[in-house]
Amino acid sequence: MDTRSFLTIAVAALVLTAAPLAQQQAIRVSTQTVPIYATVIDSQRRLVTDLEREDFEVYDNGKLQELTNFVNEVTPFTAVVMLDTSGSMTLNLDFVKHAAEEFVLRLLPDDKAKVGAFNDKIQILPRDGAFTGERDRLIRYLKDNLDFGYPTRLWDAIDESIAHLEPEEGRRVVLVFTDGDDTASRQGVGGVLERARQEDIMVYAIGLQSVFFNGQTKVRSRPDRRLKGLAEETGGGYFELTKTDDLGPTFTRVAQELHSQYVLGFSPAALDGKVHKLEVKVKRAGMTVRGRKSYVAAPAGDTAGN
Repeated sequence: MDTRSFLTIAVAALVLTAAPLAQQQAIRVSTQTVPIYATVIDSQRRLVTDLEREDFEVYDNGKLQELTNFVNEVTPFTAVVMLDTSGSMTLNLDFVKHAAEEFVLRLLPDDKAKVGAFNDKIQILPRDGAFTGERDRLIRYLKDNLDFGYPTRLWDAIDESIAHLEPEEGRRVVLVFTDGDDTASRQGVGGVLERARQEDIMVYAIGLQSVFFNGQTKVRSRPDRRLKGLAEETGGGYFELTKTDDLGPTFTRVAQELHSQYVLGFSPAALDGKVHKLEVKVKRAGMTVRGRKSYVAAPAGDTAGN
């Protein structure tokens, strides 16, 4: 996609000028546009990529909005891929690392990422603060550099991932994998949701139901039920699996979805600093659409509520 097209998404009311991708304005809530990244699937859960502007309706607090932006092109994203490496993952860790590689291998040239792990510690690589599009480098981190521990700091891990993404521009995503409940976070899911909403960051979550031995008996674990709500509220996807064989295809599916999203935008009528409910609809029969369900209507001069 060319530079002018991306700037049209980001700052619709400004005069468009050619500039390197790294210098483009962030697609954030502002006085000009509220961006929504929408994923559309049909009744067979296949991605639908041929819709037009007229096929969508966006409602802000129940009121139909005029779409000022519509783009149906592949747009770059910046992601943090966070993997649960706590005690319950002992037998499945190699499967998860390999599956995460499938996501990294599908990064396009303008995509950027970091990878990390969480247990009693939180680790995000590369440590120098720079996101990278070097797939081989990210895969080396996944294979050789992720630590192992016991308690599960799920909400803290997502919160720290958001902190790494905050300075970045454009579309920003946290892709988190876990097989259990949060057991040790200082941050709660409510605070994580508020931060993701303020910063317009999308959370994708992959959960695995697993069985492990805790030293005394077999234990069956399943992902924290609140993770699904966080993913849905921010416009991401939630996938809960029962077999490790499904991990690779699911990580691949997330990459495909991120490269198949529509970008919708409208100019908010009220910049009242409050949380507004969003609803995206598709007029064609048999289609299901996912997009974020709320945003903060930032007052003039305040970006994304900050």
